[in-house]
Amino acid sequence: MTRVLLDVERARYWVRRWDRQQEHYMPDREQRFEVIGDVLVELLDRPDPLIVDLGVGPGTLSERLLRRIPEATIVGVDADPLLLGLAGLTLDPRRFRAVDADLRTDTWLDGLGLDRAPDAFVSTTALHWMNRTPLRGLIETCARALPPGGVFVDGDHLYEGASGPRLDALGRAMTRRRAQRNGTADAEDWTAWWAAVQDAPELADLVRLRDGGFAHVVDDRPTVHDYVQFAREAGFAEAGLVWQYGDDRVVVAIR
Repeated sequence: MTRVLLDVERARYWVRRWDRQQEHYMPDREQRFEVIGDVLVELLDRPDPLIVDLGVGPGTLSERLLRRIPEATIVGVDADPLLLGLAGLTLDPRRFRAVDADLRTDTWLDGLGLDRAPDAFVSTTALHWMNRTPLRGLIETCARALPPGGVFVDGDHLYEGASGPRLDALGRAMTRRRAQRNGTADAEDWTAWWAAVQDAPELADLVRLRDGGFAHVVDDRPTVHDYVQFAREAGFAEAGLVWQYGDDRVVVAIR
């Protein structure tokens, strides 16, 4: 059997297809990316920031930030070798570097090989896979690593929890209605995308790397209030919500 290799163009196809399936859940995803970029442009002093993308996935946030901030460099960290492989193939290696690490450990930052303190930690649709205790540890690590004025920015599905079950139900309903209006409700979903990946011959090597690897088990999900509280307790000078539509929110903490 002829081996099919993954080239850059085919990797870009899978990343574009990832973007569409993510819009099934986040009809305002591009606006969320814009908000994260706005935060960095507004708050970071230097034109050449070093940014760490937490749970980088296939690099979709990093790709937009590299366009938005032409002198930025980004280190993307994730524990999924398949998604990291797509990011590494599709992003400029002069400005982006992918690192395989589990953010739930105490040593993930040491494995990044940073040559200076990062100016920002960013994340999108990734940290909701973490329970409260490892998330607290992650935010504490970010706070210690950032210089004064550095920022932590997270965009994700974030909820009120026990203090607002009706508000959470309302937020989910608003997102669903928005998706229906935008025409993204019928897009390929997460399950279908991964099923297609399993059958793609050019992804076979990355699929083998992924098999039996990283697993998500969330049984103590943080609320949006936990994010803010953890950031303040970790030493961030300010923390709060800067954008929301439905259950899609962006939290910012400033060192």
